[in-house]
Amino acid sequence: MGLSTHVLDTMHGCPAAGMQVAQYKIEGEQATLVKRFQLNSDGRNPDGPLYDNASLRVGTYRLVFDVQDYFKAKGVTLPEPAFLNRVPLDFGIAHTDQHYHVPLLVSPWSYSTYRGS
Repeated sequence: MGLSTHVLDTMHGCPAAGMQVAQYKIEGEQATLVKRFQLNSDGRNPDGPLYDNASLRVGTYRLVFDVQDYFKAKGVTLPEPAFLNRVPLDFGIAHTDQHYHVPLLVSPWSYSTYRGS
């Protein structure tokens, strides 16, 4: 299945529909933008996996989640500056024959992630 992501809004107890995400490939100190997308009603990439196993490569990747704009759009009053603006997650892919799922659980004040299944 390759690489996928899923974002859950823990403040409202729902998927983070509409959140903007940027996907990067990291080589050394250089981050190259692969694509930007908006999460669907289930809090996932509307096009499915970010990479399938055939196109996934060993290496380092980054997902950047636009948390501040998402919560502002939901009507949440945030301080200026907001505690969380964008949440960058850097992670490594060591085995291209495995599925890497990168979930993000997020509120305006905290986040957590893990390697999901």
